Amino acid sequence: MTKLSDELASMDATDQAARVRRGEVRPVELVEAAIGRIEAANPRINAVVTKMYDRARAAAEGPLPDGPFRGVPFLLKDLTALYAGVPMTGASAFLKDFVPDHDSELVVRYKRAGLVVVGKTSTPEWGILPTSEPALFGPCRNPWDVGRATGGSSGGSAAAVAARMVPMAHGNDGGGSIRIPASCCGVFGLKPTRGRTPLGPDLGDVMGGLAIDHALTISVRDSAALLDATAGPDLGDPYWAPPPARPFLQEVGASPGRLRVAFSTAAVTGAPVHEDCVRAVRDAVDLCASLGHEVTEAAPPLPGDLLARAFVTQFTAGVASLIDGTALVTGRAPSPELFEPFTWAFYELGRRHSASQYLTSVMMLQQIARQVARFMADYDVWVTPVLCEPPLPLGSFAPTEDNPLLPLFRAGLFAAFTPLCNFTGQPAMSVPLYWTDEGLPVGTHFIGRFGDEATLFRLAAQLEAARPWAGRRP
Repeated sequence: MTKLSDELASMDATDQAARVRRGEVRPVELVEAAIGRIEAANPRINAVVTKMYDRARAAAEGPLPDGPFRGVPFLLKDLTALYAGVPMTGASAFLKDFVPDHDSELVVRYKRAGLVVVGKTSTPEWGILPTSEPALFGPCRNPWDVGRATGGSSGGSAAAVAARMVPMAHGNDGGGSIRIPASCCGVFGLKPTRGRTPLGPDLGDVMGGLAIDHALTISVRDSAALLDATAGPDLGDPYWAPPPARPFLQEVGASPGRLRVAFSTAAVTGAPVHEDCVRAVRDAVDLCASLGHEVTEAAPPLPGDLLARAFVTQFTAGVASLIDGTALVTGRAPSPELFEPFTWAFYELGRRHSASQYLTSVMMLQQIARQVARFMADYDVWVTPVLCEPPLPLGSFAPTEDNPLLPLFRAGLFAAFTPLCNFTGQPAMSVPLYWTDEGLPVGTHFIGRFGDEATLFRLAAQLEAARPWAGRRP
C-alpha cells in the first residue's frame, strides 16, 4: 500500500471529498488508491465480487458532477441497485447473465453526488440470509477474523468498509441487512425510515415495504450526508417518508438534548441472547446516561411467536415475488438447478402462501407496528442488541440434505431483533461501541421514531465523539 493510499484509508468520504475540492488530490488518485486497497485485501476477505475498474477510471477522469462526494470511490451491493452495462447477479446462477440497460434511480443519485463506483460487493443469494456465503462467488470473510462471517445480506459492503477498501458502500435492509453486517464488521449502519430512499424506476417497494436502501460507513457524518444526497421520492413512488426539518448533515454535531432512552436485552421471540450482546447494550446505555440522557429499562409487550410467523410469511412471499417478477423480465423460468438448495426451498415456501395468508400477515404486522408506535410515544430512542450472538463461524448457516430450510431457523436464533423495524418502518442504526475480549465487534441497536432519523444522527454523533471507533481497524 502506498503512503497516499494508506493516508486515504484512514479518512472518511467527507475528508476525501474535501481534499478533492481543495485540489490536494485528483479523483483518479482516490480511485487508483481504492483499487490498490481492494486488490491487496480482497484475496483475503472476498468482499468485491464484480470489479468495475476501467469504468471507474474513466468516470474519475471526468467530468464529474460537483456533488458532496465528488471523486470518492464507492461500492454497490450486488443486489437490487442496477448500474447500466454491469451484471447484477444477486449472487444467483439464475441471474449471472443479467446485464441491465439502465441505472436505478438510487444509482443516478449516487453518481449525481459525485461518487465513483469501483465494484460490486458480496451478498447471500437473493439477500436472504444474515451471512454472505454465496455458492456463486464463495464466502465473504470477516476482516476481524477471516474464519467468521460478515453478517448479511450487505456483508460484502460492510467487510469492504471495515477493511478500508472504501470509506462507504451501498447496502439494503429487508430484515436487518444493513445493521447485521455493520454489527459483525464494526462499522456504522443506518436503516432509514420506510420510503426515505427510492427503489425506482423498476420497483415501487420490495416485499411489501420491508426493504430500504442506504449504506455502511466509517463515520456518522458520511451516512447523514449520503442520505441527504439520496433521500426523497421518485416519480410514481407509492409512498414516501415525512420530509426532514433540515438536512441530516446539520443534525451531526447538534445537541440531542436530554433524550428519554428505553432499553431491553431480551428477544421478543424468546431466542437466547449471548452475554457479550447483553454487555454491549448495558455498556451503551451507561454511556448514554453519562452523557445526560434519561435511561429506563422498558419494552413493549409483543407477541413473539405471532410476530415471527407473520414476518416469515411476508418475507418468503416477498422473495418469491421478486424471483417470479425477475423471471418475467428476463424470460428465464426458475428451476432448482439455478438456485442454492436453501434458496429454492425458501422460494417454494413463499409460493405456497395464499393471498389471504399473506394479507393476514401484513395486517398482523401492522397491528404490532401500532403497538410499537404507542410505546415510542414515551421514548425518543429504544436500545436493544443488534444480534443474539457475536459474529459466527463461517458455515453456521449451511443447510442439510434432509432439511434445506435449516438456515431459516438458525437465522431466527441469530437475528431476532432487527426485523421489527422493517415492518414498522422505523429508522434504526447499528453503532460500533463494543468489542469482545476476542476482539470481535458487537454493534448496539438504536431505534428511532418513524420519520425521525434526525434524533438518531444527533445521538450517534454524540456517541462517536465520546467513544470514537474510526481508529479501530482490523
